Amino acid sequence: MALSLNITDPAAKRIKELVAAESKEGQGLRLKIVGGGCSGLQYKLDLDTERTGDRVFEKEGAKVLVDMKSLLYLNGTELDYREGLMESGFVFQNPNVKRSCGCGTSFTV
Repeated sequence: MALSLNITDPAAKRIKELVAAESKEGQGLRLKIVGGGCSGLQYKLDLDTERTGDRVFEKEGAKVLVDMKSLLYLNGTELDYREGLMESGFVFQNPNVKRSCGCGTSFTV
């Protein structure tokens, strides 16, 4: 089974900006699924280096690092970055989500 994660152009640009701002050359954005929130699962983002067993997704020099357990929940997800007047941030279009909480920070698969 081919596992996929789509990184949009705005997300790739923002990842490169974050890595450069932190002077973390060679690092990428670690995307992980952790327990939490009212629906049970939530996304966790950090700058990190590649670890054994990671799947690395890359677009235009921006790397997203995902451990295999998290990838089971993320397969087919689109990672985007949106800027708005009230807030800016990464946005996930995850086809595996069955239900999201009211505040939008956690989900169930």
